[in-house]
Amino acid sequence: MTPKILHYVTREALAEGLAVQLAARMRALIDERGRARIAVPGGTTPGPMLERLGAAHLDWEKVVVTLSDERWVPDDSPRSNARLLKETLLNGPAAEARFEPLYGGTPEPEDGLAEVGERLLASVLPLDIAVLGMGADMHTASLFPGAIGLEAALAPDAPPILAIRAKDQPEARVTLSARVLRGAGERHILIAGKEKMAALQEALAVGDPLVAPVSAVLEGATVHYAE
Repeated sequence: MTPKILHYVTREALAEGLAVQLAARMRALIDERGRARIAVPGGTTPGPMLERLGAAHLDWEKVVVTLSDERWVPDDSPRSNARLLKETLLNGPAAEARFEPLYGGTPEPEDGLAEVGERLLASVLPLDIAVLGMGADMHTASLFPGAIGLEAALAPDAPPILAIRAKDQPEARVTLSARVLRGAGERHILIAGKEKMAALQEALAVGDPLVAPVSAVLEGATVHYAE
């Protein structure tokens, strides 16, 4: 289950190096298949990388972008990952890409997930690339330890997207299932800081996705790390 771990001298070098690698892979996919399909994380840590990737010169109109997870809030909310994505990746040349949001506009995610899942299946799944973050609690996407919905999201026959309700989180979330994330052509996990590296090592030692959800997507992944 040990992933490949790439160490970078600085967080800026990580952001630049991963953006360059992703852009090169997306160009190759477009040349080979005429399109590239990618899921990216929200949160502040990936922001610098997403900004650099969004400035890359490639045929963005042939790219479909979605998120690995989302809070069930409108995209004008300051807590929306879609809003953050529009301020980073989709701000510049990448604005030409097709964006598939995960928020469905219903009061509760269970009311809108079937339609969101159908959109994802029609446009962006299976993923060519999944880019993920990881928390110090060993969560990835919105696969939080102890969350309501985690076991269903880890199931081998899970639907593409599920609702997650995690303790200490003020709103419901939705997440791509572990099955969908594992099914991506390639997976990249971006982490920064000694605390995150310690969490990664713990996840590798534990190996139980119910305790350390990130372990569900580590096999075959590349971890990009800077202190």
